Amino acid sequence: MLVIVGLGNPEKRYENTRHNLGYMIIDRLEEELNIPLSINSFESLWGAGEFNGQGIVLVKPLTYVNASGRAVRNILKHFQLSEENLLVICDDLDLPLGKIRLRKKGGSGGHNGLNSIIEKLGTENFCRLRIGIGRPRGKQSPANFVLSPFTRREWAKIEFILNQAVEVIKLIVGDGFEKAISQSFSSNPKL
Repeated sequence: MLVIVGLGNPEKRYENTRHNLGYMIIDRLEEELNIPLSINSFESLWGAGEFNGQGIVLVKPLTYVNASGRAVRNILKHFQLSEENLLVICDDLDLPLGKIRLRKKGGSGGHNGLNSIIEKLGTENFCRLRIGIGRPRGKQSPANFVLSPFTRREWAKIEFILNQAVEVIKLIVGDGFEKAISQSFSSNPKL
């Protein structure tokens, strides 16, 4: 079974912000894989189903990004799964807008949600799909930037990337992490 966790903040005011890319991808997967997120427990909104013969749990932690580790630990414990069955989707300030990076393990890169998960699981050995949002220009703080919505111009690229991220995840489910990691995924042409 694969537990796919999209990081984000649950309040409506954060719905279309950069920090909620993980939530946005889970929403796409919910539609694409026909796995409704209808269960509210373990500090998460989640649903379980199957795709290509593989059991899947889609998860949106309700703990806010910075405390995501609690929800992730609770879900893994409930299903009696280890971090090897986990894929975390999050935004990444250090990647250009739209760049996708898939890794089997690694540090948090300063992402507070990943920090929380690493702390609660006691390991960095879980797969993560990072989606680039770029760094703020000018004097805007990174904290304000990640909580701000995408611009109208950025949305064209984000729509493309959301769809591409779903394809990466379907490849993981169908062919495994190693095959998906070996694929080259790039963002759409410059806006």
